[in-house]
Amino acid sequence: MALTARLNLRQAQSMTMTPQLLQSIRLLQFTHAELEQFIEDQIERNPLLERPQETAEPQEGGGEAQGLPQSAAGMADRLDASLENVFPDDPGRSEPDGQRARGAPVPGLPSMGVPDGDWPIEDFAAGKPTLRDHVMAQAALAFREPAKAAIAAELADRLDERGYLEADLDALADRLGTSAESVSDVLSALQGFEPAGIFARDLAECLALQCARRDRLDPAMRMLLDNLDLLARRDFRALSRLCGVDQADLVDMLAEIRTLDPRPGLAYDTAPVQAVVHDVEVRAGADGAWQVELNRDALPRVLVDRDYYATVTAGALNGEEKSFMTQCLQDAHWLERSLDQRANTILKVAAEIVRRQDGFLVSGVSGLRPLTMKAVAEEIAMHESTVSRVVANKYMLTPRGIFELRFFFTGAIGGTEGEGGDHSAESVRQRIRALIDAEPPEKILSDDALVGLLRGEGVDIARRTVAKYRESMNIASSVQRRREKRARALIGA
Repeated sequence: MALTARLNLRQAQSMTMTPQLLQSIRLLQFTHAELEQFIEDQIERNPLLERPQETAEPQEGGGEAQGLPQSAAGMADRLDASLENVFPDDPGRSEPDGQRARGAPVPGLPSMGVPDGDWPIEDFAAGKPTLRDHVMAQAALAFREPAKAAIAAELADRLDERGYLEADLDALADRLGTSAESVSDVLSALQGFEPAGIFARDLAECLALQCARRDRLDPAMRMLLDNLDLLARRDFRALSRLCGVDQADLVDMLAEIRTLDPRPGLAYDTAPVQAVVHDVEVRAGADGAWQVELNRDALPRVLVDRDYYATVTAGALNGEEKSFMTQCLQDAHWLERSLDQRANTILKVAAEIVRRQDGFLVSGVSGLRPLTMKAVAEEIAMHESTVSRVVANKYMLTPRGIFELRFFFTGAIGGTEGEGGDHSAESVRQRIRALIDAEPPEKILSDDALVGLLRGEGVDIARRTVAKYRESMNIASSVQRRREKRARALIGA
């Protein structure tokens, strides 16, 4: 057997993921904010891309007074009061014609670089003080010594959003080159600042600081705060024995704790609230059918400036410059097509969801039907992974509120009627919550009792499934709920 070298030709087919194809896939799962940022980046890089310009409506009014409606200008004429005579000493009226040029800077005010009449009001509004700002304003009055002020600033930097202190005092003292007693003294002073309960190391200390501020931190209350784990388990008999109080006093102590704030620092949370922008809107049509439309505000558009491309390429360009402009044109066309394809894909998936979840739009959560992404993908001739990307971080505005598209995909729980009587897992969860909310304190429903009630309503469900759903909704067991509801009945909540 001889060993020889050979050269063979072989044909084969393979799928290659081009960079543009990968980018198109990414566009599907972008949120509205992420898509806006991506488009802004593309516009900065590509001179052929631009945003559509909205046509401004012509401003009403004559030329008697700039920026005033015609009615106001006419009133000025009738009263023989021109704008030049109203504020004769106004430096803005020093021009020969009595009017300042549009966009000219006003003496004494910084130039904002925006047209006249478009001043951003948020630039002049005072910002909301942070928790650290609030603390340091009090520390400036409480600590006159520079060393204590430095310790206070260091401790304030270690406050979390709840107002709790996350720091090792001994390590902090070593780093600052001071004693642990000095750090502890400053911390004690800081714990007296507003809001009450800040600079606590844990929940018990936070509540204790607030009780001390109200002069309610007696030995019984201290013992109660030291055993919050028993309170979480609703073991009121053990708490009453440890605190040395009867049931009536324990009820009063629990009512006092309910008035405290376990996270006092959140009042100064300055994190911006991100508004949810729905991608699809569903409304009832005149014929009774559901109309599914894309939200124009959530669909950013781009324009390809082909005239500019023709003008530039008509000039004398070298090979590298022509290649750059050609690539920019291809990228611009790709982005334009990708945005259209993304919008059409979202609309197709949303329309299929609405068709299958018509019961939810009519009767609420109880009308949700089991639905999988595979079923939607097969119906609209798409891959299941494409549907998964489409429904990620997308929202639908319905007559019942705004819901994430993933909300409509739920597992199936068999029905007692047999095939065709399946129930949505989400609707079963909500039914369990409704049954528990309606239970009286003297008749708490166990998991077995819930199984019996659900099977009576046609839901074939196991006890362990009920327990799993109950725990996923942070609903306590029947024993804990019995203790809690009895305590609420005593407190009068």
